[in-house]
Amino acid sequence: MRHFFCLILCLCLSFPVNSQSSSSPYKTDVWKDGAWITAGLGLNVAGVLLIQNKDELTEADIAAIDKDDIWAIDRWAAGNSSKRADELSYIPFYTSFALPLLFLAGEDERSNFGQISVLFVETMATTGALFTLTAGAVQRSRPLVYNESLPMGERTDSDAQRSFFAGHTAATAAATFFTAKVFQDFNPDSPALPYVWTGAAVIPAFVGYLRMEGGKHFISDNLVGLGIGAACGILIPEIHKTKNESVSLYPTAQFNLNGTGINSRGIGVSYSF
Repeated sequence: MRHFFCLILCLCLSFPVNSQSSSSPYKTDVWKDGAWITAGLGLNVAGVLLIQNKDELTEADIAAIDKDDIWAIDRWAAGNSSKRADELSYIPFYTSFALPLLFLAGEDERSNFGQISVLFVETMATTGALFTLTAGAVQRSRPLVYNESLPMGERTDSDAQRSFFAGHTAATAAATFFTAKVFQDFNPDSPALPYVWTGAAVIPAFVGYLRMEGGKHFISDNLVGLGIGAACGILIPEIHKTKNESVSLYPTAQFNLNGTGINSRGIGVSYSF
């Protein structure tokens, strides 16, 4: 997923950040939005480093796990494992990233596509930062870890210890809800809006279902991922609307001066009178 962020960033930089016509419902700023994107991508890198440094489980850890210790809402998925479902989940996952290209079909959207690209990068970078930092900090085994028929190496691998929260579902939801939000802001009276919003919810829900079948995530992981992705997809465009210029949202992080890493990270909100 981080390769996608870099690709979109390169695409975005080919457009003027603050170029927008009077037909745009948004306002962007080269310095503020540039700082947002830089900080978001930086937090993604920090999160990936946390993920890479996660410890593997031992065979003793595997012997001690018990399905009864899992929340009741998640217990039924414990032991799921399907390579086919896992592979299928990547189809709607990657397809969702191309949805903003549909805006090239609309005259107003096409004339403001550079601006839309900037908002999309911010949305995906924010979602990615929240995912990678959380997945790196939270130790939760994937459903496949409870499958006794799988090789021990697959069950103990550090990658199997980042079930919370569902990154594929979050990224897909961010892309689909962003597309629906921007479509609505440019076309507030369109009769297609109910179908657009329905699609925005169904696509990441389907990805979440496939991730559960594949043994990658529990339902609670997907619910949180879908919620975070949808929130980012809606809020990033909303705070850039011209009527909301007094509100700003930005990623924050504090770094240990001794070089031991990040002390805290999160999202900041400011209001200008």
